[in-house]
Amino acid sequence: MGGLFIKIGMIVLFFGVMIGVGLYCRRHSESVDSFILGGRSVGAWFTAFAYGTSYFSAVIMVGYSGQFGWRYGIASTWIGLGNALIGSYMAWTLLGRRTRVMTQRLQSKTMPDFFLKRYGSRGLKLGAAAIIFVFLIPYAASLYNGLSRLFAMAFSVDYTVCIVIMALLTAAYVMAGGYMATVINDFIQGVIMFFGIIAIIAAVLKGFGGFQQALLDLAKVSDPAVSEAPGVFTSFFGPDLFNLAAVVILTSLGTWSLPQMTQKFYAIKDEQAIVKGTVISTLFAVVVAGGCYFMGGFGRLLSDRVDIAANGYDSIIPTMFESFPPVLLSLVIVLVLAASMSTLSSIVLTSSTTLTLDLIEELRGGKTDEKKQIGMIRGLILIFILLSAVIAILQYKLNIAFIAQLMGLSWGAMAGAFLGPYLYGLYSKRVTVPAVWTSFIFGVGLMLLNMFCKAAFPVWLRSPINCGAFVMLASLVLVPAVSALTKVKDPAAVEDIFACYETVVTVPARASIGYSASAPRKKKKKS
Repeated sequence: MGGLFIKIGMIVLFFGVMIGVGLYCRRHSESVDSFILGGRSVGAWFTAFAYGTSYFSAVIMVGYSGQFGWRYGIASTWIGLGNALIGSYMAWTLLGRRTRVMTQRLQSKTMPDFFLKRYGSRGLKLGAAAIIFVFLIPYAASLYNGLSRLFAMAFSVDYTVCIVIMALLTAAYVMAGGYMATVINDFIQGVIMFFGIIAIIAAVLKGFGGFQQALLDLAKVSDPAVSEAPGVFTSFFGPDLFNLAAVVILTSLGTWSLPQMTQKFYAIKDEQAIVKGTVISTLFAVVVAGGCYFMGGFGRLLSDRVDIAANGYDSIIPTMFESFPPVLLSLVIVLVLAASMSTLSSIVLTSSTTLTLDLIEELRGGKTDEKKQIGMIRGLILIFILLSAVIAILQYKLNIAFIAQLMGLSWGAMAGAFLGPYLYGLYSKRVTVPAVWTSFIFGVGLMLLNMFCKAAFPVWLRSPINCGAFVMLASLVLVPAVSALTKVKDPAAVEDIFACYETVVTVPARASIGYSASAPRKKKKKS
């Protein structure tokens, strides 16, 4: 009974803090810009943790870490390291500064609005908004899945109750405080995730007899269906390097163009925040993502306790936690809640903003005042969260495979559509509207064909993961190729846009080490 009170107490405290932050931030969300971007004044720590917590949800912590740990063993840790290097460090380095400068120059608040103002095409704005609306909601629904087994194990509570409580509480603080409430709560949730995953990994390894003993036992595990090689699940690159690489590409490169991720760069405060944020975000990814996949790599040691055929890969990680003491199990539950709610809040804020500003307002001709726009965004946040909850409940109760597949394909479809147009749009003046449309159509089209006509694809491309990685890489090739064959719509307008990178600004010496005109010069000695 005491253990139950500890679990309930920690969850009530967690929810209370989240709601309190939402109410506190309500006064900072009076304009559209402040509600969805925090006034473009968010510092390094908040932005970095918001990026990381939006990146790593319960889908990764419970689903992906268990699934890929089972398939690839310890080598699945490369997925987490790829997320840190490519998905965090390179994303911040290549996109952070340029995104902040150009989006401020264009006064764009969303990714569809960026496509409108960068390429001068209203059709691209509407097309991007439709893609985001269609694919973000089912992705949001997948975030509830990691909670079902944990709550059933800890409380014997029906999954539907968990979904409704999580949905309503997330809606409450996002509707109240907007982006600032989201990033502050993301910071709190990120701290829980960062230190919680360290404690959990230590407990899991201790349960397996320590790190060395766990490795020795894992080296003895064999699966002829996977590989005949001895110790394959402790090898450096695992039993299937090709498919492992596809997972790394899908989960790492995709963040470069997912709207809920890139929007974090729109709101960052200044140059120093970008520099610090790059380091913080990368370290966060190493610990959280690397730790999750590393822990999942030992899943094969539970072969006698889990039935993958009957219960799926989602049963692996919760089984690791069954013997945890009440305090540690409570930490696990709060950690997974934090991971789910942080990603959910980011997704629904992006979805509601996109629908309001990029579809409804665009079709209405921008006639709604700011106060009504904020009211509309708040209403849509509630609708989207409840819609994602309904989809998750239907999928759980009726076991609708179509919904589950759509959830898995949403990441690849959005990233495959937007990666090339967004990345090249920040760097190249030569990108054309037909090239962007090509990427949109190819990315979404191929992923939908993969879902409905899988048998027609080559064997290596039938996996949604491989297909998602393929469309991302294809986008990076198609955009410059089509751009070389077509013409830029308005070269003068593009030159004007890119002039933002050449604007001369005055900064303190601590921000830039350069030549100072006031510094005395040394005279050259006469030869």
